Amino acid sequence: MNITQVKVIVTNPGRNFVTAKIETSEGISGVGDATLNGRELAVATYLSEHVAPMLIGRDAFAIEDTWQLMSRASYWRRGPVQTAAQSAIDMALWDIKGKALGVPVYQLLGGRCRTGVMAYTHAGAAEISETIDDLQMFIEQGYHAVRLQCGVPGVPDVYGVDRDTSTQPGAGTERPYVEGWDTSAYLGVVPKLFEAAREAVGFGTHLLHDVHHRLTPSEAGWLGKRLEDHRLFWLEDALASDYQSAYRLVRQHTTTPLAVGEVFTSLVDCEQLIREQLIDYVRASAVHAGGLTGLRKIAAFAEPYQVKTGCHGAADMSPITMAAALHFGVSTHNVGIQERALHPEEADDVFPHAYTFSDGYLDPGEAPGLGVDIDEALAERYEYRRGYLPVVRLRDGTLTNW
Repeated sequence: MNITQVKVIVTNPGRNFVTAKIETSEGISGVGDATLNGRELAVATYLSEHVAPMLIGRDAFAIEDTWQLMSRASYWRRGPVQTAAQSAIDMALWDIKGKALGVPVYQLLGGRCRTGVMAYTHAGAAEISETIDDLQMFIEQGYHAVRLQCGVPGVPDVYGVDRDTSTQPGAGTERPYVEGWDTSAYLGVVPKLFEAAREAVGFGTHLLHDVHHRLTPSEAGWLGKRLEDHRLFWLEDALASDYQSAYRLVRQHTTTPLAVGEVFTSLVDCEQLIREQLIDYVRASAVHAGGLTGLRKIAAFAEPYQVKTGCHGAADMSPITMAAALHFGVSTHNVGIQERALHPEEADDVFPHAYTFSDGYLDPGEAPGLGVDIDEALAERYEYRRGYLPVVRLRDGTLTNW
């Protein structure tokens, strides 16, 4: 079965998504997610102009060889644009193979080793009390794990707290908007948030928190130590991982579990973190780390070091990525949890899918392949709209990490 066409579909059913649809000589097609939030058209162009022409005529079953072709045949390697394109092709080929053999993809990955993947969602509001209300609502909906964020006194538009973007559909806004940041005020409020949460719900629910790359190693170590009594499931992205060795200082000062990796594009980005056991969870995603093949390579390397996965699952990745993550999740031993941010209703219509959520767990379903598709006619109704992610400035105007 040979590849005959690679379609690149850009649509905005509530947010921008890029999809690669591979068609074959046997009439079987497969889909993969190539969305890179805020850089969608860069990936779409790379797929159309460079990747698609070299895939025509290739064996659709040669997944590993195609993955290596996209990794090694290019002198310029890795990076989010290249890897998002590679990820989409990889997902689509797994989808094709599953459909051709009449089995869900997880069966091709070794079969089930768990009945479902525990999911967490996001509770975030301006005030601590409002975040606790959201937490209790999600517990009533069946979640066993919830990420908590809250506003920082004196700081507008803090990450993780809902911001009205109803006038700017898509990823971000038509122009970059500014979020504020004050590390001292942040470090003062977060321990209070988790003290209130544990007082409200006890220790029967897993609690998580995302710093979003805002701290120095010593600040992150202090915060992790301060939160130890509240037994977080993880402290996420406590600092940027540009220098993996920076996590050594954090690890020396706290036993709070550490998670990082939603921006990782390959094993190279986290090899030291895993090998030195500087983190507990690697958050790489199928759409940005080389598809299912890339995720499996990271997980296999991490397993003997007792590092688990916790795949990124934000709403800026399409339901195709969620489906891929769940097939990976039920068939891979060292999977810890799966992030779940709900897609807009329009996106669920454009990408009909077989995966389900029940009693706190996500399941990929039993449909052949990935169990997700794209309604091309419906997708055409939603035109791409340029969208920027925020920028962050300190009180004195200095730019810092978003």
